[in-house]
Amino acid sequence: MTILKHLDQTSPAVQYLMKKDKHLAKVIQMVGPINYQLQTDAYAFLVSQIIEQMLSKKVAQVLTLRLTNECNGHICPTKIDCLSDKQLLSIGISHSKVHYIQNLTTAVLKSKIIFSDYSKLSDSEVIDSLTTVKGIGTWSAKMFLIFSLDRPDILPFEDVAFLQSYSWVYKTHNFKKAAVVKKCYKWHPYASIASRYMYQAKNLGLTKNIFHLYKK
Repeated sequence: MTILKHLDQTSPAVQYLMKKDKHLAKVIQMVGPINYQLQTDAYAFLVSQIIEQMLSKKVAQVLTLRLTNECNGHICPTKIDCLSDKQLLSIGISHSKVHYIQNLTTAVLKSKIIFSDYSKLSDSEVIDSLTTVKGIGTWSAKMFLIFSLDRPDILPFEDVAFLQSYSWVYKTHNFKKAAVVKKCYKWHPYASIASRYMYQAKNLGLTKNIFHLYKK
């Protein structure tokens, strides 16, 4: 199932953020409208997140495509469970990530992870559940909350891409959790939406130029 979403300056959450943070308001103006698609295939999305750990997005996309082809077009637990370590390694996935993917697969097949239950759980409960699987940390869980469940108030201060835009906007290299949380507290309860604009600014190449708050 495909779920399409749209954000622009008429969206109530965006209007709220623009009033709360003038720096973010400038980013929103620079980025323009955002259209995005929710990653509704929870298992496949998490597998892609495991693959992406410590890799560039471009390399991760290549490996994920190879795995998709190995699974005849659809990454799912039953197909992954039928693949040998050798097959997974031949794609270019590291030994540790092969085991992490297998850990997730086992958890899903044995119903230790039930994605359909997550809509009823809080953000912290989802993170607690996912991180019981070795290989899925808080970063992966937060990416899942933002990009699959579309939870509105997740601050991904662990994410390198987010921090690059954060550094660009606020002209700081203090990435300590307390500092980032304090600076971004004004985004509550729409931290995920603010983060989407930060990600899009980087995707559009805006962060290659110096950020000017008042310059047109």
